[in-house]
Amino acid sequence: MDITFAGLGLHVIIAAFFAIHAVRNGQPIYWLLILFLFPLMGSVVYFFAIFLPGFRLDHRAMRAVTAAAKVLNPQGEMREAQAAFEELPTAQNQIRLAEAQFELGLYEEAAKNYEACLTGPFSTSLEIRFGAARAFVECRRFAEAIVHLEAIQDIDQAFRREAVSLLLARSYAGVGRTAEARSNFESAVDRYGSFEARAQYAIWALSAGDTATAAELQAEIDQMTKRWSPQAREFNAATMRRLSVALGSSGKRS
Repeated sequence: MDITFAGLGLHVIIAAFFAIHAVRNGQPIYWLLILFLFPLMGSVVYFFAIFLPGFRLDHRAMRAVTAAAKVLNPQGEMREAQAAFEELPTAQNQIRLAEAQFELGLYEEAAKNYEACLTGPFSTSLEIRFGAARAFVECRRFAEAIVHLEAIQDIDQAFRREAVSLLLARSYAGVGRTAEARSNFESAVDRYGSFEARAQYAIWALSAGDTATAAELQAEIDQMTKRWSPQAREFNAATMRRLSVALGSSGKRS
């Protein structure tokens, strides 16, 4: 009953989104009748007949629709992925399930499913190996993450270079290989100069009691974030929260 209700709500939201698009773009009034009388089929028809050919979408509106869908049914994708895997236990469906579990923060389950896929036809997939490593880092099984990350670097050093380097730095820190962790963090900051590299390094520095490095990185981060758009803030919100938590914890210890 809950899933059906959420599905109905999502159809109406999508229809409303297309109705707004129709009004803004001066479409004939009959499109509003179609969209609200037949929200599911009307949305499909509008998408292919009007929306897709003249793609001038307001990206903020699309994010709002996506966010609303997640609020209505946050576990919808995982339920669908689980059902698909139970009905047809292929590697593709298991990968989909692992990705859905990761997005919901079910890192142990995601790691298990990613690893299972590495024993089959996708055993050489760097994307799946990266997914397994990322899940292992999030559930603090750092030694297992290192195995996958170092394997990726041995096979293709250009593959997701910054992300792999930062995950490897966090993993080295997690198993007490402090010098290697610092080296990877410093290399990532020097090579990429990104907010993500600086924030991850600052989070580690605070946990290691290196307040001088953390303060230097925080000053650089403050300069970067002053110029951010709302979209950039939204995109980096999760890392900003982790940094704020690390700063708060450091303040309590000092």
